[in-house]
Amino acid sequence: MPTEHHGEVRTLVLLPGLMCDHSVWEPVMHLLPPHVQARVADYGPCDSLTTMAERTLAAHEGALDIAGHSMGARVALEMMRLAPGRIGRVALLGSGYAPLAAGEQGQAERSKRQGFVDLARSQGVRAMAQEWVKGMVPASRLSDATLISAILDMCSRKSVAHFEGQIQALLNRPDAAPVLKGWQRKVWVLCGEWDAWANVAQHQAMAALLPQAHLQVLEGVGHMFPMENPDQLAAEFRQWLQEPLN
Repeated sequence: MPTEHHGEVRTLVLLPGLMCDHSVWEPVMHLLPPHVQARVADYGPCDSLTTMAERTLAAHEGALDIAGHSMGARVALEMMRLAPGRIGRVALLGSGYAPLAAGEQGQAERSKRQGFVDLARSQGVRAMAQEWVKGMVPASRLSDATLISAILDMCSRKSVAHFEGQIQALLNRPDAAPVLKGWQRKVWVLCGEWDAWANVAQHQAMAALLPQAHLQVLEGVGHMFPMENPDQLAAEFRQWLQEPLN
């Protein structure tokens, strides 16, 4: 059954990141208390963070606790903006809040992402993912065949069109600073110690905007920490899900 809070039934919605699906969350879900009903969001063909948030809100009724990883945290921020009355506990993992930067910095990000799109178009999604994953886990885990195969298999279940749409969504991401500044409940902000894509400083900046934040740096992991060390994240989630909603 879903989590109850003073008689209110709540569902935990887990929001995957770019080219991710249920596989990023399943190792953690198996370690959560049995009374927690967790469901994984499916963005379908959506090519904007707003439509991803709208689709997720429509698919899951009632009061929600939400945890978003990477792009999924951006979706969580949009859900908070669109339906604040339905959202209780929030955990933002391996992500950020700022829009695409102006000038050379923004162009560099656009070019980097476009390079991955071009690779997916020319050689396929798996070939793209083989390059992409090099920046997603610590160098010491690149030789972990089980982990890397799981990540590549997950990405390969998505099409080039899915990838292009999600990249478009990220390039057009809104500035979520107003959402963070206006959110009155405590938000858990979690990041990997060795995350090269969304570093610790980025999460410190995000936590600084929140009126109430719990910032936790997870040791020994990179960007894909829900798959790298699910036991570590599940322990954090068990504490997070006990947080009072008042």
